[in-house]
Amino acid sequence: MGPQLKFLARPQLVCSQPICFRTSFTIFPLSRCFSTTSPAFDWLTPKFMEKSKSPKGRPHVATGGSSRGTTVVWGDYGLRMKDHDRRLPAASLKIAEETIKRRLRGMNYTLYKRVSANIGVYTKGNEQRMGKGKGKFDYWTARVPVSRIVFELKGDIHEKIAREAFRLAGHKLPGLWEFVKNGDPPVVGITKLGNGVTLESLKRARRDPPLGTNNLPTSPSSTSSSPSASQ
Repeated sequence: MGPQLKFLARPQLVCSQPICFRTSFTIFPLSRCFSTTSPAFDWLTPKFMEKSKSPKGRPHVATGGSSRGTTVVWGDYGLRMKDHDRRLPAASLKIAEETIKRRLRGMNYTLYKRVSANIGVYTKGNEQRMGKGKGKFDYWTARVPVSRIVFELKGDIHEKIAREAFRLAGHKLPGLWEFVKNGDPPVVGITKLGNGVTLESLKRARRDPPLGTNNLPTSPSSTSSSPSASQ
């Protein structure tokens, strides 16, 4: 072992080492064959399993005047559910995504996913007795309410090509689907806003109040409870 290597092997301060030794050596980062970072989030599979088995349930349809998730936000075109709410399996969503990518192969675009399959479905085999839990895990699914945007598309793509890609993807998914563009009016339930239909008109009472009761502080009582009617 040479004198220079013995000098480096002894624990000494950096400031006591000559300048030639401090400038000639380069520190390389430690490379490992594995990564300690968490895997990327997948929209078809949640990161963690469910702590408790989720019930079958049904998608929550906002009927109180909410139009959240019914318009195109990030892209130029979108695919929206048309008929009614349902559960979409992760396998069907993956096939629809692959269909869109296959049709738009070689084009400059960005595909956005507005839903995530985070609900577990548990099934039991045939000829099983009743009880004893819900069964074993089967597949992941997403609860999609009516008039919800599932896919959005943005890029240098003609409208006809995007419409064709979403038409092919809609055939791979259960239910009826429609093609929407950025700027189309939102939907409340199954009612599209526009052409005189506003959110205020939907929240208004279906029946007109009786004549002369518009400016009353309280609603009029029924005739059966009035003292004149009891006499």
